[in-house]
Amino acid sequence: MRLTLRTNLAARVLMYCGVNSEGTVKSVAIAEATNASGNHLAQVIHQLQLFGYVHTRRGRGGGLMLARAPEDISIGKLFRDFEADVPFTECFDVANRNCPLTETCRLTGHLRRAIEAFYSTLDEVSLKDLIDGNSGLEVLLSASGAGREEEVVELRSRAACFEQRELLAGE
Repeated sequence: MRLTLRTNLAARVLMYCGVNSEGTVKSVAIAEATNASGNHLAQVIHQLQLFGYVHTRRGRGGGLMLARAPEDISIGKLFRDFEADVPFTECFDVANRNCPLTETCRLTGHLRRAIEAFYSTLDEVSLKDLIDGNSGLEVLLSASGAGREEEVVELRSRAACFEQRELLAGE
């Protein structure tokens, strides 16, 4: 299973807003802190606003902030909102279904249950669970992180080592 970039960016935006909840934040700052394209981020922020996750304000002094408390934001719901229009597999896409096995295939039911189990697990996770007490995330995403460049470099270095170990373990 692979989540779309939009879903990934949506989670990053909400984590950034959660860590910097004392006021509005700028999308440019989010893009820089989360290594995201400003154009992609603008589209995701618009969707987050439509879904009611953030409030946005245009113009001078504008930006965005969480529309709900972090404990009221379900990661499972967020992922469902952003993944709803992306079929997991061809047999789930009624408009583009070309598989001749669709009518008799038993795999479809198992896949549906597996996907629901995935979302059900994430339903138990709130934004608050992701940000509270996560000092590493606070260092990486804090808008007031000036002077903490060494900590950020160290955390990113550790994350790269972790990713490398995960890749090697998967081989």
